[in-house]
Amino acid sequence: MKVKAKNGIKVPKENSPFSYIEQEPVEIEATLYYQRRIADGDLIVVAETTRTTRKEVTNG
Repeated sequence: MKVKAKNGIKVPKENSPFSYIEQEPVEIEATLYYQRRIADGDLIVVAETTRTTRKEVTNG
């Protein structure tokens, strides 16, 4: 899942307390630590956009 920090704060990463999640979205695992930070409002889940390609079929 991708998350980013709420504006104006830095959230320490789970296993690296001197490395932070800021406003740039990062990929994380949905551990209890991150779920708690999301519930507290410190982290915001970023919706992933998926591009779909349309394949045209030609009858020949």
